[in-house]
Amino acid sequence: MANRWQGLTNTTVVDRVPLEMLHLIDPHWYQYPPMNPLWHCILGIVMVILGVISWFGNGVVIYIFSTTKSLRSPSNLLVVNLAFSDFLMMIIMSPPMIINCYFETWVLGPLMCDIYAMCGSLFGCASIWTMTCIALDRYNVIVKGLSAKPLTIKSALCRILIIWLFGLLWTVLPLFGWNRYVPEGNMTACGTDYLNKKWLSKSYILVYSVFVYYLPLFTIIYSYFFIVKAVAVHEKAMRDQAKKMNVTSLRSAEQDKTSAECKLAKVALVTISLWFMAWTPYLVINYLGIFGGANITPLATIWGSVFAKANAVYNPIVYGISHPKYRIALKEKIPWCVCGQTEKQTQQAPVADTASNISSGTAVEKS
Repeated sequence: MANRWQGLTNTTVVDRVPLEMLHLIDPHWYQYPPMNPLWHCILGIVMVILGVISWFGNGVVIYIFSTTKSLRSPSNLLVVNLAFSDFLMMIIMSPPMIINCYFETWVLGPLMCDIYAMCGSLFGCASIWTMTCIALDRYNVIVKGLSAKPLTIKSALCRILIIWLFGLLWTVLPLFGWNRYVPEGNMTACGTDYLNKKWLSKSYILVYSVFVYYLPLFTIIYSYFFIVKAVAVHEKAMRDQAKKMNVTSLRSAEQDKTSAECKLAKVALVTISLWFMAWTPYLVINYLGIFGGANITPLATIWGSVFAKANAVYNPIVYGISHPKYRIALKEKIPWCVCGQTEKQTQQAPVADTASNISSGTAVEKS
């Protein structure tokens, strides 16, 4: 392969693609000249950085939540599942992309192209639906309150199993002819074939986007809308009660609690927003492909890959900032990972028991 590349004057971005991969390349990419090697270098460095941060961050989240007794609740199984999905995404997908960036094309063959794209689809689907289940759980706890049916270990495990089976279903469908996995324009990553003009292929992307993008999005928006609304109504009721009693200090503890709820709701909204910021560029690229494709360049496909994989880095950082009991446990087990002061657990228990962490789905079990 190296001999084939030496002395060859590249004229298109496809020229370095191995012969066994050429049948997967859409004619659209033959019109573009080779990408500047600097872009491949930058992409490779970015993937190294994202990979290391994600491996460490999500590994720490899994370790802390799994080994800390006070964090072993049914809702936290969803947190661990989310971190596990993000961890596997970067473990499996980061090294191949780094290798291909070094060679400036996909050199791992058609089988690895399928595996790489399948993993991206599986872990992406698992991530978004885990976050959707977390949002629904927070809706159940905060909006429904005492009338809500509490989440149990069994029901949490059941939801996690359904999430992975659902993601696996969408992952394997392209292998049976409903769309297919092909190298993307930068030739260092693989994904769905969004340039195929057949409606059978286009329909996969459209249906996939409904069940793995729009439906979770609207479910999460619905859940957090009523969560924030419930918090606002609660705060207003407490203000009215304090005004009637003319004792402002009466609601100090309750005020702290509701403030924590509001803060955690905001953290959750930020987390969800970051996820959709990560995957929306990839969705846009796919839509541009099935509805035209003329404006998609190899360089544009880089941003879809980077933004999507950067999602695996966000969640561990948000957990460390927002979750009181997680910070306390992290301070005890890995103290050099915590910046600033952590709240005393005895002071934070009332807040954690009722508000928990909306973004991570933590529901501390009542004793």
